[in-house]
Amino acid sequence: MTTGPQFRDAVPADAERCYEIESSAYEGDEAATQEKIALRINQYPQGFLMLEVGGNIVGFINSGCAENVVMSDEAFKELVGHDPDADNVVIMSVVVDPAEQGKGYAALLMREFIARMQAMGKKTIHLMCRESHVGLYEKFGYRYVKPSDSDHGGVAWHEMVIALSR
Repeated sequence: MTTGPQFRDAVPADAERCYEIESSAYEGDEAATQEKIALRINQYPQGFLMLEVGGNIVGFINSGCAENVVMSDEAFKELVGHDPDADNVVIMSVVVDPAEQGKGYAALLMREFIARMQAMGKKTIHLMCRESHVGLYEKFGYRYVKPSDSDHGGVAWHEMVIALSR
């Protein structure tokens, strides 16, 4: 018997599997290192949402929080300046194992993540995405902000934000 999708916070033992997924879904320098993933889990597990199907990790979203969001701040990816009590959430990765893509898991993750951040009293969620994903995030209520100053991984990024209702 297989179980349906289950959500949970990340634990340190998840870092290796998360790195496998991250490095298979992102190209080259776009992927976070296993060390950065482990740091994010250790420092902000409540902002690191795991999705399991049948007991297997198939995807995750990870984030940090800041009062003043600067999306092109590379140091923030290592949670430099992260404040778990800050009102604004910054998503660093939304990723589903390439073998599990096309099954609606990214949408499940995003809806659950938004609901959890709302329940925590956060005001906004910020993210950067490729141009091809702008329309996808708009379906969740994100608003396009601007092309990003970030050149992370040598890719053109676009900044988006969603305001959370209280």
